[in-house]
Amino acid sequence: MKAKRFLIFTSVGTICAIVFVIVSTAGLRALAEAQLAAAYPMENLQVGELNREYLVHVPADLPVGQPVPLVFIYHGGSGVAAGMVKLAQFNPIADREKFIVVYPQGIGKGWNDGRVTQVTQAHREKVDDLAFFDALLTHLSSQHRVDPKRVFATGISNGGIFSHYLAANRSDKIAAIALIVGGIAEPFDKHFKPDQPVSVLIIQGSADRLVPYAGGKISGGDGKDRGRVIATDEAVKLWVRANGCRPDAEKRALPDLDPKDGCSTEATIWKGGRDGSEVWLYRIEGGGHTWRVVHSTYRNSRSARWPATSIPAAFGIS
Repeated sequence: MKAKRFLIFTSVGTICAIVFVIVSTAGLRALAEAQLAAAYPMENLQVGELNREYLVHVPADLPVGQPVPLVFIYHGGSGVAAGMVKLAQFNPIADREKFIVVYPQGIGKGWNDGRVTQVTQAHREKVDDLAFFDALLTHLSSQHRVDPKRVFATGISNGGIFSHYLAANRSDKIAAIALIVGGIAEPFDKHFKPDQPVSVLIIQGSADRLVPYAGGKISGGDGKDRGRVIATDEAVKLWVRANGCRPDAEKRALPDLDPKDGCSTEATIWKGGRDGSEVWLYRIEGGGHTWRVVHSTYRNSRSARWPATSIPAAFGIS
């Protein structure tokens, strides 16, 4: 049986918003991606007929003979694995806390996350990203002593939506997930039925214009149909019911470390789930669709400092 204890820090500061640096022009984006590719060479894994790519960070001094945690980090739509290495800043934490981090690369820079849309290659071609997860987990477990009770996933935007989808479909393999500005996809919500409890941390801005807190159409700013997600509060209810958590929730106002950013964060926690599972919601009032203090081309998309240590702490590995 998987360990389901979900350890959350109690002081994370103001989390205002969360995702991905958007480069202003195609030329600059291509240059930046070329530089990232040179700095972080990809590894390859054959999954069915597809050659899949990923980056992996293994601390040099992992404990010998001791099972270690493994964290999957999924980039956002139009993103790249190497970009998440720089953005998430998990590698130094992994070195300190002794866990492995893997950054999968999506086909066409996206993930088939349960939405219905023709905009992305992953959705059009019905790419089996669950099979990619299975193969990558098996491959890494054959190379390293991965603790099967401590396999985690986190993701941002499209990667966050996919992390929901992954955990619901692979609840026997995933101990906990952390979602950053990414909801549960429609129409997948109608088939949401994880076999085992999975602890969940959801971080969502109330003013997110791309992945709305209240659910509905996902916006890319170009009018294209990118599918839909359910409301954040409904996503929470699905996980609370699936995990068997107590219906009475605990609320905490998190310390506001940057009053000037115009945001505040309230944590709502549902405990008492099966195998010790919990569901945590961080609602960021005024928060938009960014990771921390990063460049955003979306007007009024506020951001604030959000320590990268937050998610490893939530997983109980930091």
